[in-house]
Amino acid sequence: MAENTGNLLPVYMVADESFSMNDYIDNLNDGLAQLHDALLGEPMAAAKVRFTILGFSDDVQLRLAMADLRRENKLPQLVARSRTAYGKVFEDLRARIPSDVASLKGQGYTVHRPAVFFLSDGQPTDGDGWRATRDQLVDQNVTRAAPNIIACGIGDVKPQTMLDVATKPEYAFVSTGADLGAEIAKFCAALTKSIVKSGRTIGSGQPELVVERPQNFKMAIDVV
Repeated sequence: MAENTGNLLPVYMVADESFSMNDYIDNLNDGLAQLHDALLGEPMAAAKVRFTILGFSDDVQLRLAMADLRRENKLPQLVARSRTAYGKVFEDLRARIPSDVASLKGQGYTVHRPAVFFLSDGQPTDGDGWRATRDQLVDQNVTRAAPNIIACGIGDVKPQTMLDVATKPEYAFVSTGADLGAEIAKFCAALTKSIVKSGRTIGSGQPELVVERPQNFKMAIDVV
């Protein structure tokens, strides 16, 4: 058995790369670059996080895999592509998360329950089949490393959809502003704060997932 080398929180940023994001994808890339800069300024918190970026459209593209952000010179770019297939996301995470957790444990780390931050600007284009896969992903009897999912909707996303994605009602948010570029910036700022604060708790020995509500977003349950 590998010697314990510390505690880690796997964080997955799942970003909508559908064509409707085309006018705002630069805002998202800029926001992630600012997140990277912020984490470089918080090395103790960053050390406790492994960060993955997944872009989804008709399929899921791995943009960054289980990275220690202190060791990354630059984050990869997200690219607007085609449709909004939610099912592909949950299929991918259903396979990816257990594998990632097993890999980290094999390196001797104590791994805390992963956190998935999900951002979409549109309703799923692949029907309702994604719901069953999502339910398997978050069921600890099926997926031992079942993640917490924080769902943020902008644009045309319905609040109920974000409630159905998130693992708790208090983890579902929808934007209240019409400027999607500005809303994405606020999402990225909240994601940054969530990661930094969560990383600090992991390092303190009193681990806690801290979820910051993006500015001008409402809990989805408030507007159903």
